[in-house]
Order: sequence, then C-alpha cells, then structure tokens
Amino acid sequence: MGIQDEVELLKRIPLFANLERSKLKLLAFTSERLTWPAGATLFRQNEMGDAAYILIDGEAEVLVEADGREIPVATLARNDVVGEIAIICDVPRTATVRARGELTTLKIAKDLFFRLIAEFPEMAVEIMRVLAQRLERTTKDATRAEARVRELEGQHGG
Repeated sequence: MGIQDEVELLKRIPLFANLERSKLKLLAFTSERLTWPAGATLFRQNEMGDAAYILIDGEAEVLVEADGREIPVATLARNDVVGEIAIICDVPRTATVRARGELTTLKIAKDLFFRLIAEFPEMAVEIMRVLAQRLERTTKDATRAEARVRELEGQHGG
C-alpha cells in the first residue's frame, strides 16, 4: 500500500477527516502499520500506554478483567480508535484488546498523538465526542446490569 492509499484511508477515519493532506501524509509516514494474527493481544489491562491504535482492517475485542476472568465488553471494527484513554490521561490501560481475526492497525505513538491534537483542536473535539459516546454506552450498560442484578436478587430472596 502506497502513501497515497494510506492518506485516503486516514481521510475516512472521523478523527482525521478534517486534517489537511500534508498532515495526513506526515501521520502516514510517522505511524507504524502492524498486522496482528487472530488472538494476538494489542495491549493488556493495567499496562501503561505508549500509543493509540486505529483499526484499518479486521475486528478486535475489548475485554475487562473481573473476578479473575476476562469479560468481553465491546467489539471494535475498521476506523475505530483504541488506546487513547491511557495516553491522554496518563493512566494504565482500562481494558485488554485482542484481535478477533487477522487485524491491521496503525500505531500512533503518544508524542505524535499529542502533537496532532496541539496542531488541530478539532481533533480534540472529535476525541471528546467519541469518549462521550463511549461513556454514555457504558452508563447505559451499567444501568441495565444493575437492574438485572436487582431482578435476580428479588427472584432468589436477596
């Protein structure tokens, strides 16, 4: 895949859709394209993050550890961004991400990610939008789970 193909691919990702071509070329040159086999782990919950990943092709599963087992909480697909929370907030990874089948990603190092956000405030707005949507979904899921637990406790006499 040539640099022009990568630029076209990046333009289709909502996070980068408004960036000018020269910046997309820079991003394509400075980010690392990786192919992961099925079952490969991109990163693990509680590790420190050094990069964000954009899914170019394939799917990945987001898993959260609870009571010693991994619980699937989301599926990621083409154009999704993952891993940005750890680098934005400088906190350990909030989940484990694993390739469902063969997966191709673009790895964006932390310093490049911050440089892009500094140069393009609209990127920061898009990131906030994505994170807000995720938070809303998580809140709805938690509310449903809590209602289900109460329902089950009621059936079993608490």
